[in-house]
Amino acid sequence: MHLFLNGRFVPRDEARVSVFDAGLQHAVGLFETLGARNGQVFRPRFHVDRLIESARTLGLSESLHAGPLVDALQATLERNALAEARLRLTVTGGDLNLLQSTGEGGHDPTVLIVAQPPTRYPEAFFEKGVMVTIADARTNPLDPFAGHKALSYWNRIRPLQHAGRAGGSEALWFSVTNHLASGCVSNAFLVKDGILLTPFARGEEMSGALPAPVLPGITRGVILELAQERRLPVERRQLSVEDVLGADEVFLTNSSWGVLPVVAVEKEPIGKGAVGEVAKAMREGWLRVVEEETA
Repeated sequence: MHLFLNGRFVPRDEARVSVFDAGLQHAVGLFETLGARNGQVFRPRFHVDRLIESARTLGLSESLHAGPLVDALQATLERNALAEARLRLTVTGGDLNLLQSTGEGGHDPTVLIVAQPPTRYPEAFFEKGVMVTIADARTNPLDPFAGHKALSYWNRIRPLQHAGRAGGSEALWFSVTNHLASGCVSNAFLVKDGILLTPFARGEEMSGALPAPVLPGITRGVILELAQERRLPVERRQLSVEDVLGADEVFLTNSSWGVLPVVAVEKEPIGKGAVGEVAKAMREGWLRVVEEETA
């Protein structure tokens, strides 16, 4: 395995970053998880643009440019001779002492890209659906880092571990106002009476409302495109736990599994307790879009 690190490829065992790197010292950084098929990275510009926008908004760096990052992602895929892959792009605050930094983003960030074989999920996940739990923690709409893909992910990993111990595959996050936000590592969709429902994501907030603490997911964007293509009504709403439990269908999206149907929230079945037609159609549509855009 060869990693892309600060402009050059290095063997995995030779990759080094400073012990004073802001990502290690203070979890200052951003990341993106991307998929690749047919030897092509899927929608790299969408991921890179999102990361650069977050880097500028949060004061991480002003020196990132989309074109070179997109090229580096594809080059990393090719260097490792992978037709299908899971790529991780990580950008940290670099080798600096944040306590002495002005925070103006004038320093050089650390840029790391890793390409590995994709995660293989059991087909039963998609054919029979999964159970999810509800995370005890809550996301805060007033947290300026909410809705960005920041390195400080421990608070997401713990509920995911708890879900796994309970036999679940994800955990749903609600906000401090008790509205559905997302999964630990995914965006959430509900189907009710033929309408596709999803929480507001960052940048989609209603005028005068609290900011949305939800990442505008890339796969989420594909699903919204597919809904428009199929003339399926879509509503962005503040959704309660009652909305979730009363939904006809629930499914979760991210760049690794695509579309994951949910058939139960803890002990409560969703709809008929089986994978719904909308989830099936959206998964098929997502697979088609990935295939077409990477062919």
